[in-house]
Amino acid sequence: MHLEMTLLQIVSVLLLPGAWGQISSNTFGVVVEAKNITLPEGSKAVLPCHSPRMVWTQDRLKDRQRVVHWDLVRSSPEYSMERVLDMSPGARERVYNSINKGRISLPDTAFTDGNFSLIIDNVVATDKGVYTCNLHHHYCQIHQSIKIQLNVTKSARKEKRYWDGERTVFVVMLGKSVVLPCVNRRSLWREGLQEDQQQVAHWDFQPPGVRPDRADRLVDLYASGERRDYGPRFGASKMSVEEDAFTLGDFSLSIADLRPVFKGLYSCHLHHHYCGLHERRIYRLNVGPAVPPAPTSAPRVFQNDVPEQRTVQEVEGPRVVNVILPEQRGYFVQHMGYFLATFLLLAFIVVAVIVVTRRRKKRGLEYDIRRYERGTVISGGEMALECTELRTCNQEPTNSDYKNNILKERDMSKDCNMDFDGKLWK
Repeated sequence: MHLEMTLLQIVSVLLLPGAWGQISSNTFGVVVEAKNITLPEGSKAVLPCHSPRMVWTQDRLKDRQRVVHWDLVRSSPEYSMERVLDMSPGARERVYNSINKGRISLPDTAFTDGNFSLIIDNVVATDKGVYTCNLHHHYCQIHQSIKIQLNVTKSARKEKRYWDGERTVFVVMLGKSVVLPCVNRRSLWREGLQEDQQQVAHWDFQPPGVRPDRADRLVDLYASGERRDYGPRFGASKMSVEEDAFTLGDFSLSIADLRPVFKGLYSCHLHHHYCGLHERRIYRLNVGPAVPPAPTSAPRVFQNDVPEQRTVQEVEGPRVVNVILPEQRGYFVQHMGYFLATFLLLAFIVVAVIVVTRRRKKRGLEYDIRRYERGTVISGGEMALECTELRTCNQEPTNSDYKNNILKERDMSKDCNMDFDGKLWK
């Protein structure tokens, strides 16, 4: 049953080109963008939907959009790369090396049935290397490549074909012919349906609480110029899409005079079946309250205008004085605290300096007194003058008759010296 349905779809596509538009309506593309948009009531909304790949640039000559070329990479005797041949629908096959002309070719129906295999007749030793089949579609921006390695042998028993984990390897005997396969049956590379019949863009609207499969179709756009509008909204010119959408690649939806009924989910679907492009952009539109009208300015009164007489006595209202307060309540207290802390720190430093200075002076005085009180050791420490004896010599009677301190000091020194000399002689 599944096989019958698949065959039926293929036959319908081949026989009915318009079926692409119906199939695209049920195909969900890849979501490339999703946004939430909120606008006030009564304004204009523009839901963007841009895609440069959907720009309509039909190739009338069909000679530069699709290209196939084979390249050869040799590893010996020196690593080298060369173009073997290339071909496009509007140009003949072009072989770059004159030695390969008439010996290497492509099928004439390559762009009709999608068979781009390389045919090599009378294989020689210089044909050994890695061949690459490159398919380029410049309009759809698609590039594909296939690599095949060709080895040459002189023994028929060594001929084989296998996969080495990276590419297919052909081992061919000298003098024989070989076909390096490169097949792509997609309609993109073949002469299939017209491009303008496979480009479709449509907008869907999904009100709140409605499932995606029950969304309302707003508009269908076709690259051929056909356009289908659905519902009364497009008829009343509330919604619109530019007429040259496929020329600019801009399929943005414009909604004028927004109303709460326009709230919901809008989706832009872009389908390019010729290139295999399927994209979807989703926008959730919310309608907010209307913006109040701006107040009108009072009319100006010129000098020539006569003002009306006022019968009611105007009463002057109380004057208001604005006082700006700091943000924090403890702003003043905080700064006073900083000043007090700084003052206390300086006072502490001054007191500490005074105390240290006084202690150092006191220690210096004590040192001087002790130095004078110490005895002097004479002749290697045999005898030292005792403090008691020095104090005895310094004593004076209370009834001294000396006239001044100088005579007193002389007599005291003489007495002490005499006593000291007597002790030494003893």
